[in-house]
Amino acid sequence: MTHNKRLQITSTNINLQISLPASKSISNRALILNALSYSPYDIQNLSDCDDTRVTVRVLDSNDTTFNIGAAGTAMRFLTAFLSKTVGEWVITGSERMKQRPIKLLVDALNSLGARIEYIENDGFPPLRIFGSALMGGEIRLNGGVSSQYISALMMIAPYMQNGLKIILEGNIISIPYINMTMSMMNEFGVDVSFEKNVVEIKPQTYKPVQYKIESDWSAASYWYEILSVAEKGKIFLKGLNQHSYQGDSKVADLFEQLGVKTEYTSEGVLLTATKNNVLKFEYDFIDQPDLAQTFAVTCCLKNIQFNFKGVQSLKIKETNRIEALINELAKLGYLLFEPTEGQLAWTGERCEPFKEISISTYEDHRMAMAFAPAALKCPITIENPEVVSKSYPNFWEDLEQLAVNGNQ
Repeated sequence: MTHNKRLQITSTNINLQISLPASKSISNRALILNALSYSPYDIQNLSDCDDTRVTVRVLDSNDTTFNIGAAGTAMRFLTAFLSKTVGEWVITGSERMKQRPIKLLVDALNSLGARIEYIENDGFPPLRIFGSALMGGEIRLNGGVSSQYISALMMIAPYMQNGLKIILEGNIISIPYINMTMSMMNEFGVDVSFEKNVVEIKPQTYKPVQYKIESDWSAASYWYEILSVAEKGKIFLKGLNQHSYQGDSKVADLFEQLGVKTEYTSEGVLLTATKNNVLKFEYDFIDQPDLAQTFAVTCCLKNIQFNFKGVQSLKIKETNRIEALINELAKLGYLLFEPTEGQLAWTGERCEPFKEISISTYEDHRMAMAFAPAALKCPITIENPEVVSKSYPNFWEDLEQLAVNGNQ
């Protein structure tokens, strides 16, 4: 049943130890690679989030029709996986999923020998997939679209008859995610070449390996935000690696500018609040789009003006995150705007905050978690708080350690 969560965080000095969820992005790739290698091993420390559970359910199922709900990564990775898996498959999702474009991936797969049809609207799920061996070959893709399309194609490429050459055109976004896919494919015994704008994968075979997932740097960002806004205390985050595949590990460097210092240990990272804040925060989020909401809310709550670049992909996420941030931060009294396409800024302009602040989450887990630290400043209500199950099911329980006052 849907309910709202009333929050007011009254802690004046924070001293916490948090066990973060496993990385969703690594988990989703590991599941596909594990399946492609016909591995007898279970993946260790697998993420317990919606996207991962959906992928596990499909891979373990004897059904031919799959509803993957709002799990965007699962939709993209499984569309590619099923296209090379012999059989006739139907894959669908939530109403929002039916509005999220998948034409670019479907066109690419069809050009490589797949046969995929649209059941309702051209360019969007649900899809009917006639799985068979793929020829492969050379394709050109716009590098400015979601890297998940590129990763989905890369992972099935070794089993294409002619291998795969992807020529990425224009500005390539989310390069760390392409590198993550490449590094993980290497661990499963496949060679990948990624030089300049060309990804090349020859026909090969995956080898089964025992695989353990590291903790999620994206999830860590909300604890950085809490400490930054509170401006005193310490938080220890277990299971994070300094030398991580995750592009979002950049959060540690970026929060140095917003008053949080990071120390790395063999068990995880120790965050300490400092008073070192920049007067204006500027950054290009092209490689870390999932951090943009965290930083937008943090900067506003700390009264630090900002200009973000490279956030164009936010419009095709779980919701239009640019629009959502502008709408919801206005409730707190901050007037954000888009200077140009792919940018988001706040120049200090304020408006009257709402008397009763209720944050809409738009079926987007990151909206709920990015706005939760606002409860350090004033009482707020988070609508549909259960959306956090998409990536961090225990987020609210972990937040309770901060002596959160309020009801559910």
